[in-house]
Amino acid sequence: MSELDELYQSVILDHNRAPRNFRRLEGATNHAEGRNPLCGDQFDVWLRLEGDIIAEAAFLGQGCAISKASASMMTQAVKGKTIAEARALFAEFHNVITGAGGPGTLPSKLEVFRGVSAFPIRVKCASLSWHAMKQALEER
Repeated sequence: MSELDELYQSVILDHNRAPRNFRRLEGATNHAEGRNPLCGDQFDVWLRLEGDIIAEAAFLGQGCAISKASASMMTQAVKGKTIAEARALFAEFHNVITGAGGPGTLPSKLEVFRGVSAFPIRVKCASLSWHAMKQALEER
């Protein structure tokens, strides 16, 4: 395993063990559920919008290390973004984990998920909370 792969694995394990924004968000303006019946992963995603800006994002649920780390990092990545920016970030993230995204398309912190494209069964794990976030934004 390369040093970069070890670093990426370390980041994913850290976010799995100590997920950021892992709580029900009181005062949320938007909410969606993400469920993967094939593996049992399930997450609720809450957003608090202030106008067009995602002021806060949080999640609760259970899943594998990849899905929990992805949810944790997603909540960090969308905070402070406009709705349009969050939707664009979703599209970039989805393209990368499905193998369609080129180099340099994701913020560096999210690059840890680029390797997921080599494991198609894990794409749903990495994208579950992102789909829920996108669905929550569609409540508007």
